[in-house]
Amino acid sequence: MSEISTNSPAPRHPRRLTVEDYVAGVLAGERAILARAITLVESNSRLHEAQAQEVLTRLLPHTGKAKRIGITGVPGVGKSTFIETFGCQLVERGYKLAVLTIDPTSARSGGSILGDKTRMERLSVAPNAFIRPSPSGDNLGGVARRTRETMLLCEAAGFDTVLVESVGVGQTEIALRSMVDFFLLLLLPGAGDELQGIKKGIVEMADLVLINKADGDNRLRAEHARADQGAALHYLQPATPGWKTEVMLGAGLTGEGLPQVWERIEKFFAELHASGVIAKRRQQQTLEWLNDLIHDELRRRFDHDPRVLAKLPELRSALLRGEMTAVRAANVLLEAHNEAEQKS
Repeated sequence: MSEISTNSPAPRHPRRLTVEDYVAGVLAGERAILARAITLVESNSRLHEAQAQEVLTRLLPHTGKAKRIGITGVPGVGKSTFIETFGCQLVERGYKLAVLTIDPTSARSGGSILGDKTRMERLSVAPNAFIRPSPSGDNLGGVARRTRETMLLCEAAGFDTVLVESVGVGQTEIALRSMVDFFLLLLLPGAGDELQGIKKGIVEMADLVLINKADGDNRLRAEHARADQGAALHYLQPATPGWKTEVMLGAGLTGEGLPQVWERIEKFFAELHASGVIAKRRQQQTLEWLNDLIHDELRRRFDHDPRVLAKLPELRSALLRGEMTAVRAANVLLEAHNEAEQKS
């Protein structure tokens, strides 16, 4: 009976990278290092966070040069198909494109599909394209918690165009609007606002509205949708000072109308870079980012405070029995948290 060999090599694990490794790898445009750097900034570990912030600080001088474009629309509007065709056109022109796609996280299981690379087969193998799917988690606006940091990493790696695709349409899309320069809203032809879930606030944030799937039998319906949306935009304040939001037609599947979309985007950046509007917008976004981080950290400390956790069950029961108002219960918890903070 032959003896089974026990000398097979142990599975290799990637070595732990230093800050210098991350910085050098990202600046060299190494995809594997960039992917690991994004994983680092997405980590919830406090140890990882410290290293991630050091990496980002070192890379900051190499960021800020990319066009940041947000894309949103209801599920079924064809965002992934649009992005693949649009992205392939851009890389064929010589652009280096990073696509950050946000997959919805299940409220029940906490899981996420993360399937955008399979939905964008052609773009995912393009040498000048990088696709990174991330779970949305419990963040408002369908934007991953560390999307801003991921954009900075991609810019430092040399990508000159960054597309961020959000989960869908809702009032919380302001989260995406607050981190991009240009905001593109995709709509369906022949579907009313009620069916598309479009609210006035979403259209107000758009720098360009594109009626997608405007080919074949849909063309006439798309023309009517363009006229309707154009009339509605006439009464709204522009999303960006000095820029007029237009309604265009396109087809993500065939690529029809997409070169004209890019021409419109290029005109936006050419005009508003020169006027200083984009620089001012990014400064404001940085301050909003600071506020978001402060709010997130304060909420995290509150949720993990032992005094709050100890009082919470009793207060919930009293609230449900009608013995206490929600305002009073909230004040008791906040006072308990403040006492703990003062003693720490």
